[in-house]
Amino acid sequence: MSSAILLLALLLPPHPAAHWVGTWGTAPQLVEPRNLPPAPGLSQATLRQTFKASLGGRILRLHLSNRFGNAPLEIRGAEIALPAGPDAIVRASRRRLTFHGRQAITIPAGAAAVSDPIAFRLRPLSELTLTLYFGATPRNVTGHPGSRTTTYLEKGDWLSAPALPDPATTVHWYIMTGVDVLRHHAAAAVVTFGDSITDGYGTTTDGNDRWPDDLARRLQAHAPTRTIGVLNEGIGGNCILRPCLGPAGVARFRRDVLHQAGVKWVILFEGVNDIGTSRHSVASQLIAADRKLIALAHAHHLKIYGATITPFGKSFYDSPAHEADWRKLNHWIRHGGAFDGVVDFAAVARDPAHPDQLLPAIDHGDHLHFNPAGYARLALAIPLAWFR
Repeated sequence: MSSAILLLALLLPPHPAAHWVGTWGTAPQLVEPRNLPPAPGLSQATLRQTFKASLGGRILRLHLSNRFGNAPLEIRGAEIALPAGPDAIVRASRRRLTFHGRQAITIPAGAAAVSDPIAFRLRPLSELTLTLYFGATPRNVTGHPGSRTTTYLEKGDWLSAPALPDPATTVHWYIMTGVDVLRHHAAAAVVTFGDSITDGYGTTTDGNDRWPDDLARRLQAHAPTRTIGVLNEGIGGNCILRPCLGPAGVARFRRDVLHQAGVKWVILFEGVNDIGTSRHSVASQLIAADRKLIALAHAHHLKIYGATITPFGKSFYDSPAHEADWRKLNHWIRHGGAFDGVVDFAAVARDPAHPDQLLPAIDHGDHLHFNPAGYARLALAIPLAWFR
């Protein structure tokens, strides 16, 4: 018996249906020049970044990606730990990751990697810190610019340091794309698939107050749904029909939804960027694309729930033609009968006096995105009965 199998046998009671379930995820994209890592850059440097889990577990694996790299990505060491401060970790909690039994890995351009299973007690809704020490890295970086979470970068090898001496900071994630936990048959994941409103534009840096975060807290507070993880696969500026920022929704759905560990449900909440950036009507195209994604989800035995597009009156997307598309798409989402269920985000977010606009109390200020109170309002509208 291999050491990895023996470890799993010791830590988990025997059960034929033990499987991997995503507890945290983010959608990778090619990082734009303005969002690249600050000096000193990734090469021969230490990167420390933190993620908030939804579902707990005792055995983990982590996903790293060089999907958009134009050269190999050399990782000389990787460790996980509990955070102890902004760039500090709890020394006693440190665990070294391995990849096929080795502590270093070179990920080819266009590829991704998954760590070996590792014993680590991760509590529900707790934070996890990953530290990576790089060798050579590609010019094109894979990451997630809309992290709303502080990342720390230090020249040289500080992989096991309790704190970094003088790190540069940025609010983007790089290389890391997911964390899975090994759980028994009752556990599963829901993917929230969308754009900047799902990604959390307007939330608090390091506050974890996006609507998928609020949904994760609701699920954990409710006994029948405590075995459900939430994976945020929103990309700021993303479109369904074409690559605005990041791959088009129809192109990335397989990667960001169907290929997630333990996924059982998906909430589709996307289309405002297609409408707002188009010079002609796209409502019919969006309906056709949604039908395609629904068919894909059903072919993989997933339930897919639709969310109506929230109002954007007075925003930079506002126009009579765009409003007409918005109304047509939302009418189909509500009444088309194609989704397994519908959450009417537009209804809970609108100003009763001006239904084409956001309620002022939850408006981030640009009349398109929400403040944390607004995101909490969206999460509260989601029926937990969907996940029982």
